[in-house]
Amino acid sequence: MCGIVGYVGKRPALGILLEGLTRLEVRGSDSAGVVVQNGHGLTSEKVPGKVEVLRARIADRPFHGGSGLGHARRATHGGVNRANAHPHFSCDGKIAVVHNGSVENYAELRRELRDHRFTSTTDTEVIPHLIEERYERLGRDLLRSVMLTLKKIRGSFAIGVMTAHQPGLLVAGRVHCPLAVGLGSGENFLASDLSALLPHTRRVVPLEGREIVEIDGTGMQLFDSDLRPQSREPLEVTWKNGRILQRGYRRSSG
Repeated sequence: MCGIVGYVGKRPALGILLEGLTRLEVRGSDSAGVVVQNGHGLTSEKVPGKVEVLRARIADRPFHGGSGLGHARRATHGGVNRANAHPHFSCDGKIAVVHNGSVENYAELRRELRDHRFTSTTDTEVIPHLIEERYERLGRDLLRSVMLTLKKIRGSFAIGVMTAHQPGLLVAGRVHCPLAVGLGSGENFLASDLSALLPHTRRVVPLEGREIVEIDGTGMQLFDSDLRPQSREPLEVTWKNGRILQRGYRRSSG
């Protein structure tokens, strides 16, 4: 299973993303990658191998910025190589996506996107291209572009999305695969497993099936699959003796 982490806030995003990926890596991974919004565009790196390899690769590179996404991959579609590692990007490189799960109709979608340039053999890569098809047409409305894209995809998945045009904004959604938002003070987090959130916050909002969330440094807005606003109180998650005690935490069946 792949792992997703995300951060928006005033602290440098890179260290938080790498820490989160290290915590998620215990589930097994064969490649890792990050993307950070620096206020002018997206800076990214991805590698085959463990998070340690990624950390060493970017040790001397400037990865400034207070928002970003990270991914630890366990290959399902496509081999283990840099091209298939996440994040994946739109043709113009302005939209980045990390993804856990599978896109069952990716071959059909890839044929529909005949004017797009693909650089990998993974099913994930159709997602940023589908978002790109809608993004400019909808006046750079990332939330709505993601919503329409998720309606095209069949499978079980969770995704995180960001764009070069909108610093400090993440959009995420899920169908069946787990995903949760962690709420902080002037900063917020995204992860596919609670272990990546608990070093920073114990206030958690798990997404239910087919929900979409928009996250920035001030908070989150939760929507159903048709962008009708949803309201849910955060749950307080406690940690004791190395074990997560999920007080009131209900796992969604999707």
